[in-house]
Amino acid sequence: MNSILVIHPYKQDGVWVFDDPAVGLAREPFVAGADVIIDRMVESIPNAEQGVTLLFSGGPFPGFQREFVREREEFGGTWYSSRQFGLEGWLCPALFKYFDEAPERLYVQAKSKMG
Repeated sequence: MNSILVIHPYKQDGVWVFDDPAVGLAREPFVAGADVIIDRMVESIPNAEQGVTLLFSGGPFPGFQREFVREREEFGGTWYSSRQFGLEGWLCPALFKYFDEAPERLYVQAKSKMG
């Protein structure tokens, strides 16, 4: 079964954050390299800092743009790497609001919040 999840990150005070009232998150920050990866993913989206749509899943889906591979756990979160970007990013324990366990791979698509 393929489950595609959606969040809408935006920049607040120079930091990528997102809100998801359905799982109890407000201004949840992306840090430790995950912020840099988002910068790279959205660099061609006009006004991305005002908000973008990120679709993500533990399995591939039509239109996914990037694949991230689980590397290791640390501080209750999980490090993922991107071969395309040559970067690693840490996802905090908020990941477990969406998955029972950290997926081996994450598939992500970034697009304009407007469409």
